[in-house]
Amino acid sequence: MAKSSGGNAFVEFQHVQKSYDGETLVVKDLNLSMPKGEFLTMLGPSGSGKTTCLMMLAGFETATHGEIMLDGQPINNIPPHKRGIGMVFQNYALFPHMTVAENLAFPLEVRKMGKSEREEKVKRALDMVQMGAFGGRRPAQLSGGQQQRIALARALVFQPELVLMDEPLGALDKQLREHMQFEITRLAHDLGITVVYVTHDQTEALTMSDRVAVFNDGRIQQLAPPDELYEKPQNSFVAQFIGENNTLEGVIKSIDGDKCVVKLDSGDEIDARPVNVTKAGERTKVSIRPERVEFNKSRLQKGAHTLKAEVAEFIYMGDIFRFRLKVAGNNDFIVKTRNAPDAVRLTPGSQIEIGWLAEDCRALDAPACDERARHHFGLCLCREHDARQLGRCLSGQPDQGLFGSVHCREPRHHHHLGRKLG
Repeated sequence: MAKSSGGNAFVEFQHVQKSYDGETLVVKDLNLSMPKGEFLTMLGPSGSGKTTCLMMLAGFETATHGEIMLDGQPINNIPPHKRGIGMVFQNYALFPHMTVAENLAFPLEVRKMGKSEREEKVKRALDMVQMGAFGGRRPAQLSGGQQQRIALARALVFQPELVLMDEPLGALDKQLREHMQFEITRLAHDLGITVVYVTHDQTEALTMSDRVAVFNDGRIQQLAPPDELYEKPQNSFVAQFIGENNTLEGVIKSIDGDKCVVKLDSGDEIDARPVNVTKAGERTKVSIRPERVEFNKSRLQKGAHTLKAEVAEFIYMGDIFRFRLKVAGNNDFIVKTRNAPDAVRLTPGSQIEIGWLAEDCRALDAPACDERARHHFGLCLCREHDARQLGRCLSGQPDQGLFGSVHCREPRHHHHLGRKLG
């Protein structure tokens, strides 16, 4: 489990678990700490547990097990309105019958502040988000971007030390969303507030965060700064989820320190850096970013392995050239190059050789196939195992009804299985 140093932690999850039905854990033994002033993003697909963690921190959900600490104090039994936490929602949650100024004054009235102090704080918060002239309008008279600014100002008006944001930019168009990313990041750093931000948008996470916690299946898969997360993924899920990524599968042929040779399923050999593989004969899924692939052999190290490739498609994207290649059985292998004056435009149908620096290609875990298949048949229904065993299953030696209930969780196997069944 990813965990940061908790010595000076401002927010801390200690062995936190959450179950809604008493059986299935949606958050599994979460250990996470963050210092004051950090901008931390919880990133992951739907159902990964990230929003549940945010709601437990806000007090809208209770932890099934474990402690949540805020500035050294346990807050599990403190109601939401007494935690002193600002909250920004995706749907803004502004009161339609109140003016902008009244919306901002509401959390101050709940805290029983005097009128003159309320007015001063409301003015300061509106000026922070460049909405000082809109205090007398109602939410319906504002654009989506303006409403989002007001929602942000309301979360900041009582000067909380911690602000939680639950996909606050999801309803905005692309250009406004990108502008608000920089606005929120600037405000957070200028004010020195601690932010926990939830999103499934990788660009938001990489652009805005000091650190990113990537969630899947109720666990943090990796917790790291954005550049480390992108360039040094620790497992196959993170590599696939963050940014664009090429994968090839094979077996570790040899390992020598921080370099290994991988024999691909196609029979080709490539160089890679071993990450969570430890010995020869182990299956691996190698990860290489499109911008790190080279087809100029002069840029490769002497003796580097290369692969033959066929250019399937060229896409002009303005600042970059994007090529789709057929490589070692992968027909969707992507290469990106900068649109520079000396850039080469590869034409579809041409044959080339590609390679990369070993440190740019990471040999990661190859996710195991579903154990239920092994339980029912003693085999896995995918290309990694003998097709003759599959044939025996279909011939009726095991019950064919059982066969219909078994599946492999790896999407890459479904296409191959379909070919066998056809």
